[in-house]
Amino acid sequence: MILYLHGFDATSPGNHEKVRQLQFIDDDVRLVSYSTLYPKYDMQHLLNEVNKHLKLTSDRQPLILGVGLGGYWAERVGFLARMRTVLVNPNLWPEENMLGKIDRPEEYADIAHKCVSEFRTKNRGNALCLLSAKDELLDTSRSEALLGQYYQVIVDKRQPHKFPSLSSHLTSIKSFKFS
Repeated sequence: MILYLHGFDATSPGNHEKVRQLQFIDDDVRLVSYSTLYPKYDMQHLLNEVNKHLKLTSDRQPLILGVGLGGYWAERVGFLARMRTVLVNPNLWPEENMLGKIDRPEEYADIAHKCVSEFRTKNRGNALCLLSAKDELLDTSRSEALLGQYYQVIVDKRQPHKFPSLSSHLTSIKSFKFS
């Protein structure tokens, strides 16, 4: 089972395409949707939804994959649910770059401070990061500097922020899921 967390643009047709691509790895790919606008509520909602999906699968190696803002959530929820995680251009600092787009962006900073202390150290090796060198929205060098201390990072030289094609990375994702 692969749980897919969309980015801020929840209605993007690219989400459906990425789900279809992930089905080459696992037939059981499930979209887990959330509001994107209310961080405090999104966290609880995502934890409940992921827990529900975990109870409904016999997969011994489920994976959670998040794109953009979904990557922010996938890293935290994956850690709390003890799942391997794939982060695709994760938006690690939404409290800085989502001003004016979401209600109460400061809640992201609050969530980060309330999360388990040094959770990335405790989660070392349990995430794979795909970053776009051509990300037009996020500073992926900043993300790479932070996440590279804890996780394997692959930098893609072609994909833009929304990372429309996972195809060249499906082998890496599959290997990570089943390792």
